[in-house]
Amino acid sequence: MNRPAPKILRRRFLIALGHAIHVTWPVLSVILAIQLALGLLTGFVEGWSLGDAVYFTFITGLTIGYGDLVPRQALARIFAIGIGLSGLLLTGVIAAIAVHAIRSALTDGASGGERS
Repeated sequence: MNRPAPKILRRRFLIALGHAIHVTWPVLSVILAIQLALGLLTGFVEGWSLGDAVYFTFITGLTIGYGDLVPRQALARIFAIGIGLSGLLLTGVIAAIAVHAIRSALTDGASGGERS
């Protein structure tokens, strides 16, 4: 099987990636909205500033967890678990989008989208 030039593959990948993001954008935005809502609720319960709440949301959602902001109350900890789980889900969806785009770029020339 002759592989296309890297420039063509890159173009196919970016087109497939754009299409996949376009299709999954509602799911991605709902997950992000849930994360942000849980983060704001956590910040409210803990008495954090808006900036600290958003920072905590993304650090926890990306499963980095520096530990500089830690929820102390039980309800805030439950919200933090929700942020972490939705962060894993978001990461999984983004990884699936990337894998789909790579596969589409590599199989674009084959008949019916299947690898020959």
